[in-house]
Amino acid sequence: MFYEIHNSNKELVDYLIKKGVLKTPQIIEAFLKIDRIDFVPIEFKNEAYNNYPLEIGEGQTISQPETVDFMLELLQTKFGEKVLDVGSGSGWTSNLLAYLVSNSSEKFDKNKKSGQVFGVEIKEKLYLFGIENSKKYDFISKGIIKFFCKDGSSGFKEYAPFNKILISASLQNENQVASFIDQLADNGSLVCPIGNSIYFFEKRKNEIFKKEFEGFIFVPLVNNL
Repeated sequence: MFYEIHNSNKELVDYLIKKGVLKTPQIIEAFLKIDRIDFVPIEFKNEAYNNYPLEIGEGQTISQPETVDFMLELLQTKFGEKVLDVGSGSGWTSNLLAYLVSNSSEKFDKNKKSGQVFGVEIKEKLYLFGIENSKKYDFISKGIIKFFCKDGSSGFKEYAPFNKILISASLQNENQVASFIDQLADNGSLVCPIGNSIYFFEKRKNEIFKKEFEGFIFVPLVNNL
């Protein structure tokens, strides 16, 4: 399989924009500010800007930039929202989400309170890796990101409801989605992989709207069972 090779974060972002997958101004800004190189193991620093997944240990990966962007474009996280990030791994997606919930281009939002991201990672080494990587930014110190080392395969009821939920590893089947849907606020949305597809779910009062996007590959979501 052929992947695009890039030498800088700006090159990577420009490529994603040119390809038409990176569209939303706030997400573009997040990708420019939250540098992927800060979240990959040292042995892969020279590959950080290439458009493919990289190993981060414990059988897990930091996802392909194009895939992360695709999921964030679906999720459309806004300033002030409360977000659950399941399978936070090296911390890249949590920090991208933290940027989105705490920065607004709208003048009327300036006096509103920043949102919060709850990053859940079952593997202790990755949980610690994610925290260490995130120290390069100020979201933890400001209370915008909170990381937890726990099984997130059923969500995080203690902090529900959430406006948005992002799952970065693949569920086995659609039956696993129910507990996450229950933890969404009204008008909240969930983006998650199931098998080799990415699914978008939106909760509107008593109705659930769903859309499937095929053609992706993810590591499976790990649990304690």
